[in-house]
Amino acid sequence: MSDRPSVSVVIPVYNETDNLPELLDRTVAACRALGRPWELVLVDDGSRDGSADWLVQAADRHPGEVKAVLLYRNAGQHNAILCGFASAQGDILVTLDADLQNPPEEIGKLVAKVDEGFDVVGSVRQDRQDALFRKVFSGIINLMVRRSTGVILHDYGCMLRAYRRRVVDAMLGCRERHTFIPVLANLFAKKVTEVPVAHAERARGTSKYSVLKLVNLQFDLLTCMTAAPLRVVTYVGVCISALSVGFGALLLVLRLVYGPEWAAAGVFTLFAVLFFFVGAQFVALGLIGEYVGRIHADVRERPRYLIDRVVGETLGERRAAPASHRAAHHAGA
Repeated sequence: MSDRPSVSVVIPVYNETDNLPELLDRTVAACRALGRPWELVLVDDGSRDGSADWLVQAADRHPGEVKAVLLYRNAGQHNAILCGFASAQGDILVTLDADLQNPPEEIGKLVAKVDEGFDVVGSVRQDRQDALFRKVFSGIINLMVRRSTGVILHDYGCMLRAYRRRVVDAMLGCRERHTFIPVLANLFAKKVTEVPVAHAERARGTSKYSVLKLVNLQFDLLTCMTAAPLRVVTYVGVCISALSVGFGALLLVLRLVYGPEWAAAGVFTLFAVLFFFVGAQFVALGLIGEYVGRIHADVRERPRYLIDRVVGETLGERRAAPASHRAAHHAGA
């Protein structure tokens, strides 16, 4: 058995039956080519198209290599990945989407980079085969993350990433419900890098991220990683207040110069200014409410996900089983 660090590949699955056969074949082949102990953890995120049954069959066909973790209901992509992390045994953990837009054959490239001493290895999609609106949203998210965290990476939206075990353990120790794994990992990583990877057009199935979901993801990302929106609202409020004082002084001067008859003609302008203030207040209250709501959700400490069942036993778990347990198992046989 190789002494090289073991690898766990974690893939969240949600309604991807059309892609699963090719995904399994290509990922298993890529893992076997690593030349070290490995496991594949497939997490069904409450699929409704039969993906869960297919994952169970995959675990049965690949004993000791593939594990299927079935969630009771949809928990979201990042919570499904955290569930996979909690079930994985490897020293290096690699995440991958199930849509095959990022080739599983790139796993070895990321693992080799971790072997060089990096804690987190991201990836940058080359010649990206996505719609324009997805590229625009991705660019906005990447810019926000770089400005907020100070970590200069170029493609936070690509889930083909590799992490050291100590970084994953630190992430699992965080109890907040709203999280964005690539950003959270950077908080615990000492050395971070990225590598270019191929990107393919989705061949089968449809994307699970609509425009509305992308907007919600961007808002979640912004509010979960920084309090900058509250500061921005504060700065805007100060500027508006300063402008309103100046505008009031201007109105007073004009009234003195042109008389009270002219001032009556500015009633609608004052109403416009008033409405502007009211709108700014609602924006501020909405942002504050968003943060308070997230605090409320975190304080309740409800579980991120609920596991229905786990199918399959990996080599890592077999090695970790106590000798007395293995002896009792053989005796029973």
